[in-house]
Amino acid sequence: MKYLITGIGNPGEQYAHSRHNIGFDILDALAGASNISFMDKRYGWVAELKFKSRYYYLLKPNTYVNLSGNAVAYYLKKLKIPDENLLVVTDDLALEFGKIRLRPKGGDAGHNGLSSIIQTLGTTEFARLRFGIGNDFPKGYQVDHVLGKWTEEEQKFLKERIDYACEAIKSFGTIGIIFTMNKFNS
Repeated sequence: MKYLITGIGNPGEQYAHSRHNIGFDILDALAGASNISFMDKRYGWVAELKFKSRYYYLLKPNTYVNLSGNAVAYYLKKLKIPDENLLVVTDDLALEFGKIRLRPKGGDAGHNGLSSIIQTLGTTEFARLRFGIGNDFPKGYQVDHVLGKWTEEEQKFLKERIDYACEAIKSFGTIGIIFTMNKFNS
């Protein structure tokens, strides 16, 4: 079985480790824990993880968030992976910090990366793992919050929450989205 796990984020040092790039950070942690490295490929950075006889292709698109669909569509086709074996990892303002929420399908919830993927694939029928970044910011400062760095308080718990998300990703491929949702959605 093959799975495409796509972390949403923006390339470039100015975006590194921002809240919006949590998808990249989660995939980096998963790759690091498995002693694998990303290769610079067409449309992004790709790593291959084998876990319990399953192949997880980790993708960090270099197309910027708003064009993530191009990279996802390319790798689904190239690797012959069905949409139901796609998991998109993204940030979510509506969830409190560190909370994760898995869903088997759904809309974009105002996220430009998910919107691009939905538009390019022509379907909402793919799984997503949303990582809460909270919405504790003054009115009019949403962009600053999303593109900003984690607070000192958040950083105390960030690694633990990222590790939890990594376990959910591995579970997605081994026991499926429904059992993974029951186990990891809190």
